[in-house]
Amino acid sequence: MSVQVATVKMADMELKGVNSERPSEGLSLPAIPAVPAIPASVSPIDPESSPIPALSQPMKGAPASAMKRTDPTQRPKDGGDDAGSPEGAVSEAPRTVKKQIQFADQKREFNKRPTKIGRRSLSRSISQSSTDSYSSDSSDDETSPRDKQQKNSKGSSDFCVKNIKQAEFGRREIEIAEQEMPALMALRKRAQGEKPLAGAKIVGCTHITAQTAVLIETLGALGAQCRWAACNIYSTLNEVAAALAESGVPVFSWKGESEDDFWWCIDRCVNVEGWQPNMILDDGGDLTHWIYKKYPNMFKKIKGIVEESVTGVHRLYQLSKAGKLCVPAMNVNDSVTKQKFDNLYCCRESILDGLKRTTDMMFGGKQVVVCGYGEVGKGCCAALKAMGSIVYVTEIDPICALQACMDGFRLVKLNEVIRQVDIVITCTGNKNVVTREHLDRMKNGCIVCNMGHSNTEIDVASLRTPELTWERVRSQVDHVIWPDGKRIVLLAEGRLLNLSCSTVPTFVLSITATTQALALIELYNAPEGRYKQDVYLLPKKMDEYVASLHLPTFDAHLTELSDEQAKYLGLNKNGPFKPNYYRY
Repeated sequence: MSVQVATVKMADMELKGVNSERPSEGLSLPAIPAVPAIPASVSPIDPESSPIPALSQPMKGAPASAMKRTDPTQRPKDGGDDAGSPEGAVSEAPRTVKKQIQFADQKREFNKRPTKIGRRSLSRSISQSSTDSYSSDSSDDETSPRDKQQKNSKGSSDFCVKNIKQAEFGRREIEIAEQEMPALMALRKRAQGEKPLAGAKIVGCTHITAQTAVLIETLGALGAQCRWAACNIYSTLNEVAAALAESGVPVFSWKGESEDDFWWCIDRCVNVEGWQPNMILDDGGDLTHWIYKKYPNMFKKIKGIVEESVTGVHRLYQLSKAGKLCVPAMNVNDSVTKQKFDNLYCCRESILDGLKRTTDMMFGGKQVVVCGYGEVGKGCCAALKAMGSIVYVTEIDPICALQACMDGFRLVKLNEVIRQVDIVITCTGNKNVVTREHLDRMKNGCIVCNMGHSNTEIDVASLRTPELTWERVRSQVDHVIWPDGKRIVLLAEGRLLNLSCSTVPTFVLSITATTQALALIELYNAPEGRYKQDVYLLPKKMDEYVASLHLPTFDAHLTELSDEQAKYLGLNKNGPFKPNYYRY
């Protein structure tokens, strides 16, 4: 009996994006509190001398000082680039002609830019990650952005992005993000008339995403001039960078920079004729480090630094301890709103997103070790436990270790479980948490990734040796193969998993971005002498204010203290409601 094979022709379908606009909802807001974060040695400032012009009202019972902390550790810089993804051959059916695609094994040098063939194969790979944005791998143009001559519609060429023509798509992403960032949009609407950042020249080095773009444009609406670079070579959304460049923001960033590109972009932000920054917004400390190293005289005009990462804060404390910190700095990372919302709730959702998009794995029954049980580690552990994973924790701090035990996790040393676990996740902000010895002992197929800021938590450099073979599986996913055939799955080459391989919740980033904006306003407008050359925390009152701006989204209603209750507790009815030493 003969077998007949029917060939089915599939019609091409074109997806048309519809840009629907939704009106933003206004919020009834309290006045922005004018509470300086000052050391105990400095006399309290009268509330009427608020550094935020026309935005605040005098607050009774405001704290006169903010806490200082000391912290160690410093971390070096990200670097590297990649490309190339193999595809399997497709078998040929009877009477149907199909092309067989073959890719020869190629040895790659990871300190060089990817080849044209490698990047093109990546853009067409059937295993291409859904995390890639519209612009990330959709173009066959292999010319480095540094070698392109591009201008926006206004004729300006003061930027360097992948492709300025992608600005329209980036603008749509920014508009979507605006709908989930209510506090930042409300701050923009309320404060743009007073322009509290008029005259501010802010140089920034953060992840360049749609959420960051909303922050940058808010700072511009408040009167600031901004120049921006990326703090991570993989986290930039090319279309968002293009949208910022089109709107007139000098932005220097694209996804997949080399280490040389990374420092070049930072230098282009800082070293420009006729423009000198007077404020720094940093994420990781690389921008601050570059200015100290290359342009130390700029600090004569810089009023302050705002830093949002564990790694960057550690570097600031090191400078302060050595007596080399020559301007005031605001530690946003240790603010309550950053620690408890960005670090905890953001990572609780994005860890699963990053792992699922890159590996397509099922979490139920998998054995996972999470290194570090700070707020990031707590979020990761909670998410994985809820999905049915068996979670182990490593920790150096006995308090965090006891918390892990009380939360139902087994506390171990990494060496005790390294042979049996399916996933290793670092969340420490430290260096060499996972060493070559650990990597050698991992079982075949073990997934290794990092949720801390620094790319030094995993000793990736030790894997770039002749006896090991690197094989690109899909975007940001590498197999590292040992001579005996064992392989591990390394995600984002040890860099930040969620921002390199997936997305993060916009609403949580609204909380952090609002905190950053208020910190910049506070430092920029503070009278001379209010802040010394030290590292400061945001006052509790400002943390409470940021939280209050986001409550209307949930239709939440705060209970108010009666006069009798406030007197009994010794509190002001309008806050702050907790002392600085309180741990939420």
